[in-house]
Amino acid sequence: MSTKTDNKLPIHYLLDSFNAFFRMEAAGGIALMLCTVIAMLWANSPWAATYHAVWQTKLTIGAGEWMLSKPALLWINDGLMAIFFFVVGLEIKREILVGDLSTPRQALIPIAAAVGGMVVPALIFTAFNMGMPSISGWGIPMATDIAFALGILSLLGRRVPVGLKIFLTALAIVDDMGAILVIAIFYTSSLNLVALGIGIAGLAVMAIMNVRWGFRHTIPYLILGVIVWFAFLKSGIHATIAGVLAAMTIPASTRVDGALFVKELRHAVSLFENAVRPDKTVLTCQEQQMAMHSISHAYGQATTPLQNIEHALHPWVAFFIMPVFALANAGVTFQPELMQNLFTPVSIGVFLGLVVGKQIGVTGACLLLHKLGIANYPDRTTLAHIYGASCLAGVGFTMSIFIATLAYPDQQQLVELSKIAILFASTVAGIWGYVALRFFTPANGRD
Repeated sequence: MSTKTDNKLPIHYLLDSFNAFFRMEAAGGIALMLCTVIAMLWANSPWAATYHAVWQTKLTIGAGEWMLSKPALLWINDGLMAIFFFVVGLEIKREILVGDLSTPRQALIPIAAAVGGMVVPALIFTAFNMGMPSISGWGIPMATDIAFALGILSLLGRRVPVGLKIFLTALAIVDDMGAILVIAIFYTSSLNLVALGIGIAGLAVMAIMNVRWGFRHTIPYLILGVIVWFAFLKSGIHATIAGVLAAMTIPASTRVDGALFVKELRHAVSLFENAVRPDKTVLTCQEQQMAMHSISHAYGQATTPLQNIEHALHPWVAFFIMPVFALANAGVTFQPELMQNLFTPVSIGVFLGLVVGKQIGVTGACLLLHKLGIANYPDRTTLAHIYGASCLAGVGFTMSIFIATLAYPDQQQLVELSKIAILFASTVAGIWGYVALRFFTPANGRD
């Protein structure tokens, strides 16, 4: 018997394969890893000069004092990464309002784990670089790459308790909050107070639009968000901070409750159904078009701009912004001079901070709270699960590389050494985290 799927064209099977890939939890991490490998191969190939030339190509917008002329690399690090941090800000706001950070009891374990996982790596790096110019890189091993960490965790399937996935996600979000504060406070250059004032005024208008005026359309927020980003960029505060602050002004409430949404939806469906005729389509039936508009309007009233924007931007962040960032930043050329200086305080501090410091900080904080009776491990997880997650938290990659570029803006060799250490440390942490969770934890977890 023939079915509808029998009539599929070859392009449909190809599109189905792409859609199945994009729905995978590990898909973003795979795309990130692929671009990292491409960057490394390109930067160490006979065409290495073209790799560096591409990212140094200057792009210019604006006019007069408000003109920006920057290499493509900085447009990625200051522009595209601002969008990444905007999405991070949306995730942070959602988690604080209704997620795993919404109550003190839920938030205690991941917050403690994240703080331990930031403080201990920073102390390890500081111990190796105390009194040296390289000390400014202490923030590099603090970071956790949520895309890679959750991607590796997803490879374990049902063996990993849901509570552990929630724990690692919340930990990474708190970790991102810590990284944002570190960037804002410690990696900010001299301030242009006029530009900063314009940026703050833009944020104030966005907040008033949300709280007092009830604006829900995304276009005004988008326009003001770009102005705020531009102002912060000119002010001396890193532009990615503008992304996080702008996210906090996005509306997170609905216009109608669930009961009213269902009522409006049923009415619209009834109108659509009554208008169905064998000789008409939606294109030719005005009643059906009106019913569809009513359904669309009801959906818009029952959802929040925050979740709609986050849902719309997440694929762009996972499959474009982060891979492009990796492609532009992960290409380290392994020159003989660089390899001779590989075992320096910077590279050792970064490597041990991510691999050892994260394990000690995350596991130690959780064990301490559990032993003191202050908080319990997540549902169906054991100390072994927590240890495995602490290893995955050592996958710093994107955030660590980003902070390295801020810590050593005029010291390219230190940036390159940091990148090599980050890549090796993230690889070791990822593999060891997978092994620990695959072979050293109960099959289904336990209370």
